[in-house]
Amino acid sequence: MPQLRTARKIHSRLRIRSRLPRRAIELTLLDYYYLSVRTWQSRRTVSQYVLDLRFVDPGLRLSRHVAWRWMTASVVLATLAVAVAWWTTSWKHDWLALLGGLSGLAASSALIGIYRTTQTLALFSVNGRARLLAFTGRLGTFRAVRRFSQQLAAHLQISVAARRSSKAEHLRDEMREHFRLKDAGVLSEQEYEVSKGRILGRHSARIPPRSDAAN
Repeated sequence: MPQLRTARKIHSRLRIRSRLPRRAIELTLLDYYYLSVRTWQSRRTVSQYVLDLRFVDPGLRLSRHVAWRWMTASVVLATLAVAVAWWTTSWKHDWLALLGGLSGLAASSALIGIYRTTQTLALFSVNGRARLLAFTGRLGTFRAVRRFSQQLAAHLQISVAARRSSKAEHLRDEMREHFRLKDAGVLSEQEYEVSKGRILGRHSARIPPRSDAAN
């Protein structure tokens, strides 16, 4: 398993800094089949490990969590402000204060909604479905991911072609990879047990039922 400092070749590197409490992640493609992952917070390294791409699901998942409550509150407040402006015929000081207050609350709710809307980058294992990588950042954090994700997708395809031809052997190798990641602290004991159960289930499904030759 190559490490970042001992890699024979570095193909691509992506570093993302998030506004989410001074968090950052660095992804580096190494020697065709490996992805180095380094995360840190407030300039302190939180985790550093290497993934074998032969056991990673080729689907790079980018999801978004929208702060709908704040967005809805902003729309409601803005609608009230428009209604006040439409129905008011005499612009007295009290009405102006109410209109200004509603407009200010609508703008504040919209800003909070945008700030609390997040995007998450995630990778999962093929058969164990264990989450191997998850990084959450604010809206717009992953604009730089597009080009890197294309390179990562290409390396994942290369890695798929390098898998063992036997499904049973690949499942055994994936089990060993999950155990290595558990020892490295990437997977918790519970995550490892759940993923192991899934892999064993896939392995059992590949074994054909035995026929009774005596009959």
